[in-house]
Amino acid sequence: MESVIASAIAVLGTLLGSVATLAIQRGTAERGHRFTRDEKLRQERLDAYVTYAGALVDYRRCLIHLWFCLHESPPPENPDEVRIRSYDLRTRAQESLFRVQMLTADEALGRGGSRLLDEVSELHKAESRAELDEGRERTREGIAGLVREAKGAL
Repeated sequence: MESVIASAIAVLGTLLGSVATLAIQRGTAERGHRFTRDEKLRQERLDAYVTYAGALVDYRRCLIHLWFCLHESPPPENPDEVRIRSYDLRTRAQESLFRVQMLTADEALGRGGSRLLDEVSELHKAESRAELDEGRERTREGIAGLVREAKGAL
């Protein structure tokens, strides 16, 4: 009888050990998957923020160039070609903004990015050089602020 009880305790101990090992391994695997998923999302967000900031800078530069083509001694470039290029760059910036808005958990960051795109889009409509310079400074600071906010959101 004692040997049966000892054997039953040994079997129960083995089963309990196996169940405990399984639970620990499952938790470790789940934490590993969660870490990998979070890191991948962080990398995707980083890429989206960088891409959007770069697209805004390119679009902004093109609109400033367009303003100079229209208002001051124009560079040897047709303003219509620059305008068409600005449309392509705006599209790229909008696509990048959509990606930011899809990936970020910070709604304010997405709204701020949208407002900044609208502000950049107004640059070429400046009536004077002083107004253009003010808009250039404001949008430069806006892009830098967006980058700081995005950095905080990572």
